[in-house]
Amino acid sequence: MVVLLHRYEVKGCQVVWVIRHTAICHTFVDEGAAVFFLPHLHDDSGCHGDTAELRKRTKYVCEGVGEGREERGEGEKERIGSALGPDWHTGRQMKGRNEGPTHVQVEYEVEVKEILTASQVKSRGLQPSKIGPRPPEEPQLGYQWPIFVALTNGKVFGCDLVVSATGVFPNTTCLTSSAGQTEVELSEEGGVVVDNQMRTSLSHVYAAGDVCTARWTHSQLWFQMRLWTQGRQMGSYAARAMVAHSRNEEVSLDFCFELFAHVTKFFGYKVVLLGLYNSQGLDTSQYEVLLRCTKGQEYVKAVLRDGRMVGGILIGETDLEETFENLILNQLDLTDLKDCLLDPRVDIEDYFD
Repeated sequence: MVVLLHRYEVKGCQVVWVIRHTAICHTFVDEGAAVFFLPHLHDDSGCHGDTAELRKRTKYVCEGVGEGREERGEGEKERIGSALGPDWHTGRQMKGRNEGPTHVQVEYEVEVKEILTASQVKSRGLQPSKIGPRPPEEPQLGYQWPIFVALTNGKVFGCDLVVSATGVFPNTTCLTSSAGQTEVELSEEGGVVVDNQMRTSLSHVYAAGDVCTARWTHSQLWFQMRLWTQGRQMGSYAARAMVAHSRNEEVSLDFCFELFAHVTKFFGYKVVLLGLYNSQGLDTSQYEVLLRCTKGQEYVKAVLRDGRMVGGILIGETDLEETFENLILNQLDLTDLKDCLLDPRVDIEDYFD
């Protein structure tokens, strides 16, 4: 997914996007928002918004990552670096060798079955699938690709590079002994269980970020999603909790755990996710959805339960982030205002200010 969300910066190559869902960006947005983004997969005129914005986020590196085994000491374990992060492509040349337009081919509801060499593809009698539109005079490369990917739908694609974006999982192997035992309590998914003070089951041991599983009673409007923003919030809160506990004090649960919130960019659009933005944990009979969509400009979604807003998706320069946040936190009854809540002729910012 990482490559395609920066699709507007990738030039001169053919891309096959393999997803196991029915729509792109399934982890973050609903199918309606996915349809809003689809035109940008094949748009070479550039993306929406400014791609040359100044980035001021702090960057972290792991010294020595990438060094060859022969350069490390005998018995020294290979060190693991941080995730790529949102600015992974900064300063890199994102251009392939093709002079023609970039083409993105999406394969829905499918997974990678096997990665093969050219000789394996030949010996099995597999026929490479066509990638994108090519001029009649340009021959298909056939078996000349350096690597091939076999999919569960029977297609086989030759490619120069395979990018695997399979999500995040807790890496707790360092906490397991050679006998396969661990002293710290782990959740079913393998994360280190922490309470509302970020404490683990071991005295004076704390955990934060992707490695942990938040096991306290959550706010109804917050849930754990292993994102870099939550990792940063948890880390900051854990540090304050450790200082307080060293002084025999307790800290109140940070306000950031009251409401799920994440801000990012897809295809150059600002994307704001608030609360139960995809009706997480709600039955279809428990909520209703209000939508406003302007093609190429904005996508606004509000999730209401019993007439009160519990989540929302804002794509584009909507200027509704603060208003939605306040409506979700205040739990104001919007039953009588539903018909005009997302009416573009009504300035709800001023109305609820």
